[in-house]
Amino acid sequence: MPRKHVKGRPAGTDESAGADRQNPPLKTPYQTTESLSSVIPEKVPLERWIALGVFATAMLYLGLFRRFTSMDPDEGIILQGAQRILAGQVLYRDFFSYFTPGSYYFLALIFKIFGSSVVVARTTLVIYGGLFSVFTYFMSRRVCSRGFALLSAYLVTLTCLPWRFLELHNWDSTLWMCAAIYCGIRFLESRGLGWIFAVGSFVSFTFLCEQSKGGGLALGIGLGFAIVLKLDQARGQLSRKQCAALATGFLWPFVFTFSFFAAQHALSTMISDWFWPFWHYSGVNRVPYGFQRWSGILSQGTLHAGARFGQVAAILAMSPSLLLPALPIVGIMLGAYWTIEGKRLRLPPGKVAYYIFTCSTIAGLFLSVVITRADALHFVYLIPLLYVVLAWIMDGRDIRGKRESSFWSLVNIVIFLVFTATGVAFLTASQSADITLRTRRGTVRVAKQDSVVSFTRANVPAGSKILVYPYLPLYYFLTATFSPTRFDYLQPGMHTRTQEEEAIREISANRTPVVLWEFGFSEKIPNSWPNTPPRPSPCRPPSRVLRL
Repeated sequence: MPRKHVKGRPAGTDESAGADRQNPPLKTPYQTTESLSSVIPEKVPLERWIALGVFATAMLYLGLFRRFTSMDPDEGIILQGAQRILAGQVLYRDFFSYFTPGSYYFLALIFKIFGSSVVVARTTLVIYGGLFSVFTYFMSRRVCSRGFALLSAYLVTLTCLPWRFLELHNWDSTLWMCAAIYCGIRFLESRGLGWIFAVGSFVSFTFLCEQSKGGGLALGIGLGFAIVLKLDQARGQLSRKQCAALATGFLWPFVFTFSFFAAQHALSTMISDWFWPFWHYSGVNRVPYGFQRWSGILSQGTLHAGARFGQVAAILAMSPSLLLPALPIVGIMLGAYWTIEGKRLRLPPGKVAYYIFTCSTIAGLFLSVVITRADALHFVYLIPLLYVVLAWIMDGRDIRGKRESSFWSLVNIVIFLVFTATGVAFLTASQSADITLRTRRGTVRVAKQDSVVSFTRANVPAGSKILVYPYLPLYYFLTATFSPTRFDYLQPGMHTRTQEEEAIREISANRTPVVLWEFGFSEKIPNSWPNTPPRPSPCRPPSRVLRL
């Protein structure tokens, strides 16, 4: 049938063709799928270059912190454990730990390749920090503007790792947590088998570095998948192949771990030590929600200024620690809000899937913190994910009514200023530490002179057995010495009386010649472990000890 010629329009065209020319399909470099109408920045060359710049900038900045130490006792746990492994000892069988083994053996491998030093351990943290910033950028960029995604990555760089720039199992588990969440989002975008296999593997890695966070992550991701797949009726449930890939990815790290420790005759001890925190750690570490234990580096940074200015700076710098415990609650509430918005068809299905999955993982991780120790510092280890929530709030494009309110512009400015002030406090404290301390594990910078390390280095040969009591295992690492017992620290009120008596027997059998005794440890307990039950010290200090 011949087409009707329309005046003013060339022959051979029709209404729809003219409409297509007037309103051509939107061509955007951002790749989307039918089920996920959010940006996939990894598919855009410009976004990949920006992410590379974020990674490099974060690493350059965090490199400024590598040699600074506040002598935090927590840092020595994994460092000294890795040294024991390199000396031929087997975790759980030869020395005690209630942590899962991932961080110990990963750091031992790093030390085996690059050498045992503070700088090597801290360099891994620098790399982690770059990856944390990229994770936050990519996660935020999916639903936020480039400016707010960059702002969230900037805040992660300034205040995440600098908050506790220590070699801790917490940061290892945070790295694997971010990888698992990222792969979960990529799976929802593509439904690829490789992505869901990676989700299972990274959840296992998280558990094998920190059992509480791994358990919470598994719960949150499982909940997220269940809700998203229930709502996404067009694509249905997981296929058999996808379920098999998820299960295989989750199980193979555990099969390897159990096989290794079974071969070392330490399997039963390992399982017992994994459950030890449920009966002992949680009691001593039970604190009110959002309990504030000011970071030493934060306090130092805010006190360097003058009196009046210092007080203002302290308020600004410490205020983010009050906000951190609120962010997971806000994230969970936003997840419920966007679920309702999706059901009312006010959001594309893809965005709803993204929000539900992310907020479900936040809920699972939130539960893991509440069960173990709900102080502000334990929310610090969730910062790469929590600042994604912060980006949602600052951008606000999917929160009805927010973008029209000028009040929120002021809120964004305040968030930028207070978090920047926190970052400046961290940097000030690290750079003002101008005392050089030479140790057997490299040179570090400290804020005040430490005579213990210098004395031990001058008078005790490397490899000797000394006792550091009760809780400063970092000294073992810095002086290249070892505990005469299975314990690198014995925290009063947390370790059992049976463990203390075991340590006393080992000390007596080894006739330990040197004891470093921290007489002022009891003063730290009310601030750090306020729920510690009153108990006498397991033994009296010898007549000749070096006071810490």
